[in-house]
Amino acid sequence: MRIYVCIKQVPDTSGKVAVNLDGTLNRASMSAIINPDDMSAIEQALILKDATGCQVTAVTMGPPPAEGMLRELVAMGADDAVLISSREFGGSDTFATSQIIAAAISHLGIGKDDIIFCGRQAIDGDTAQVGPQIAEKLDIPQVTYATEIDKKDNVVVVKRMLEDGYMMIEVQTPCLITCVKEKNVSTRYMTINGIMDCYSKPLTILDFEALKDEPLIEIDTIGLKGSPTNIFKSFTPPQKGVSVMLEGDGRETIADLVDRLQKKHVI
Repeated sequence: MRIYVCIKQVPDTSGKVAVNLDGTLNRASMSAIINPDDMSAIEQALILKDATGCQVTAVTMGPPPAEGMLRELVAMGADDAVLISSREFGGSDTFATSQIIAAAISHLGIGKDDIIFCGRQAIDGDTAQVGPQIAEKLDIPQVTYATEIDKKDNVVVVKRMLEDGYMMIEVQTPCLITCVKEKNVSTRYMTINGIMDCYSKPLTILDFEALKDEPLIEIDTIGLKGSPTNIFKSFTPPQKGVSVMLEGDGRETIADLVDRLQKKHVI
């Protein structure tokens, strides 16, 4: 069994967001982090690896520097990694991105026992579209909002989060699952041995030339030109209010706080 984990490197949106003239994010001017929901996906995959001994492959689409992120995931426990990178892929929206990743996974091969893990959504787009679209393009079943995953023969048992509880779903492999972070479950750290060995583990680079013969890849349906959706406007929302830190003696601070709340008609 092989688990493909789709990982995205996203801009750190805790700082200022820079935007290009065409409306796309200026990623080069911002620090990059691993998408938080994708970290949940890699942890779920590694939990399953610990239980079954399966192979875990980290997959990302991005510029060449994304190799460093993939090496971190290998140091955490992934067996190998795949970087999908080419100028022809730049500027892809969710539809084009899912098409490229689906073509890459098809190129690598997906067996009857294999699973694809994705994070629920990425913090730079918040669309939650890429994972389900990959499943549709590979014509495999999907389960979203998974918090726990167990494998029994060719059936995967998924605990799926709902607004007011959970539901248990059984799905046959191959399948795609999008993961959310479960309470009290934290992502593991890189190990010393993993860090020492991460640069000796396989890293496959797939560019346009490697994928151009795949049925899903057409030059007119990938990249910025082939994306059916475009960003009309992107901006940082204005700050709604400024926080105030009250310092000093406890009684004076409480009196000051009460006075401020009364003036705002909160109390």
